[in-house]
Amino acid sequence: MSVPRKRGGAPRRKPKRLIADKGYDADWLRILLWSRGIELICPHRRGRKRPSLQDGRPLRRYKRRWKIERTIAWLGYYRRLLIRWERNLNIYRAFMHVACLMIAVRWL
Repeated sequence: MSVPRKRGGAPRRKPKRLIADKGYDADWLRILLWSRGIELICPHRRGRKRPSLQDGRPLRRYKRRWKIERTIAWLGYYRRLLIRWERNLNIYRAFMHVACLMIAVRWL
């Protein structure tokens, strides 16, 4: 995986942080990612037996995650995009733009 940079140069080969949901809350995963230099940002599960490994400050980034998930769900309402009947990428991209335009107009 390559992460593009803002100022040019070679792309990064690993992300700085990974934002995930509660399903990824596992100590072994946190330790594995931490050993590779990747910060895991995810809320802790309720029935966690060990104390939490992070305070609430990194979870502020998690709050904005719903915007992306909600937008993907809104795109799922357009069946033509969901099933992808189009074989031509340009036509599919055009329908994607139309769907995004309709979503934006709806929320104005």
